[in-house]
Order: sequence, then C-alpha cells, then structure tokens
Amino acid sequence: MSKQLKWYSFRWRIVLLIFLVIALSFGYVGYRLYNAMRIRPMGDGPAGPAIAAEPFNKIWSEQKTVLIGIGDSITRGLGASKKDTYFELLIYNDNEIYSDMMGRDLSHVFPNLTYHNYAQDYTTTQDHIERQLVKVPQYGTEVRGIIVITSGGNDLIHDYGRTPPKDGAMYGCKYAQAQIWCENMKQRLDALLTGLTKKFPGGCEIFLANIYDPTDGVGDPYTVGLPRWPDSMKVIALANQKITELCEKYPNVHLVDIHSEFLGHGIHCDEWWRSTYRRDDPHYWYYTNLEDPNRRGFDAIRRLFLREMVKVYWRGGETTSQY
Repeated sequence: MSKQLKWYSFRWRIVLLIFLVIALSFGYVGYRLYNAMRIRPMGDGPAGPAIAAEPFNKIWSEQKTVLIGIGDSITRGLGASKKDTYFELLIYNDNEIYSDMMGRDLSHVFPNLTYHNYAQDYTTTQDHIERQLVKVPQYGTEVRGIIVITSGGNDLIHDYGRTPPKDGAMYGCKYAQAQIWCENMKQRLDALLTGLTKKFPGGCEIFLANIYDPTDGVGDPYTVGLPRWPDSMKVIALANQKITELCEKYPNVHLVDIHSEFLGHGIHCDEWWRSTYRRDDPHYWYYTNLEDPNRRGFDAIRRLFLREMVKVYWRGGETTSQY
C-alpha cells in the first residue's frame, strides 16, 4: 500500500508557483510601463508616397483660388512647427528639409492662390459646423476653392473614456452605439460639406481625410496607458466607411486615405512580426499625444493630399477643363 503524502511535502512546488506568479505579474506590469513610456524610433528623411515632379511643371490655373483648412488639430498643426505642418507644406515646400519635393507645392501651380486655415485643436464635427463653417466668407463666382479637411477623429477619441461614451465622444462605446453615433457623425459631415460647397458658387474641390489608427490595427490603446476599448477597431472601420460614403456621394469631394498609409507607423511600428510592419520605413509618425502626427507624419499627410490633388487637377499633362 502506497504511503500517503503530507501537504507539506509539496511546499517547494507551492513556493515555486508563487514565485512564478509574482515574476509574471511584475514582468507584465514592467512591460506595460515600458511600452507606455518608451520612445519609438521616428526616423529621418521623406515620409509617405513619392510625388512626381511632372504635374508641377505646368500652371494648373491662373484663376483666383483660395485654399481653406477646416477641421481639428491635424489640420491646425499640433505636433510640429508651423512651417512643417501639412497645411503649410501644401502651400510652400520646405526646400531645406524636403529637397525631393522642391517645386511640388500649390504656390507653383496656382499663382493667384490665397489661403486661410480655420482649423482648431480638440474640435469635433459639430464644432466644425458651428465654429468654422460660419467663419468662411461667401466668395464670388470668380473664385475657386480648394478645401482640405480632417474631421471625425475627435468624435471617436475624446475624452479618452474619462466620461461615459456619447455622441461626439465615443471612446469606449459598444459597436451597437457606434452604429447610431457614426451615422450622426456622417450627417454632420454632410452638412459641413454642403455648407462649404455653397460658399463657392464658382466651384470648389474638397479633400476629406479619413481617420488613422495609432495602434496599427491591433486595437490595444491600453498598452500606452489609455482605457480599454474592445470595439475600437470596428468603430474606426465604421467611421471610415461613413467618410468613404460621403466622398462617393459628391463629385467634388475626394477621399484622402491617411488610415492605410499610417498603418505600420503607430505604436507597433518597430515590431517586425506584425502584418503592418513597414520594412522600408519602420518608424513612428505620431506626436507624443498619440492623436496628432509628428513632423514626418505631417510630411506624409501633405503628400497624400497632393497625390489626390494631382488626380483632380492634372491628367496626363493637361490641367482639367473645369479650370
């Protein structure tokens, strides 16, 4: 008959188990702190797609043209010096920093260009209607408009879950809630687009950016100290779907897809095993607040807007007939 073991004969195993639990706990906490606080590589040089020089060798229009900026802190330029924000770079390239983009800006193709940026930090789609659209003057038929917009991102993220999610501050919401609130966001953006178009009886082209994802498609904002949001990826996808629908609705509204280009340049940029890993540029394009671009991020956004503008204003060596 086998001898029955006493409980204390397992003491070494219990001690080992406790040690492993403690070690794993400290390891996890340490990793979370490291991941939240570590400085990710930002790289140097050009960022984003290459822009061909040929379209900028001809004047696109000598008509009076005004560039208007509408939206949140991305268009206002939080995260970089003024001359390195995407709005400013669209007008005048910084030849010292971006020599590869010399001559590839709107001042070279619109000699009668003026501009005004109405964008403000921490603003939502409702703010863009109430506080920015109303400031845009009514232009005459002799003036054409070019309007660049980043709007909707703050409707999703503010105030980072510090209060219960609601329409216009969806962080932490369930997908079912987002279906209603994203449709409301779409309706507000629709009112913004139609309102801006009415400001330009002579015509305007609107370039509307979608919403990027600093988690590189992983959906883990908690790893950098933010509250958990299990449905975040589904909500971002839904919001971007609504933005795409608006761009398809109006012939003068054009989608600027910053979401796709920024994947692989977020908080997981240097993790080579991710499907979004960018071997040619595995660097971080966001500012320290996570919601705005850094200098290289603004360069990428400038190029993405220009790429869409080339499609609209220049076709195979000829400017479009509408101008």
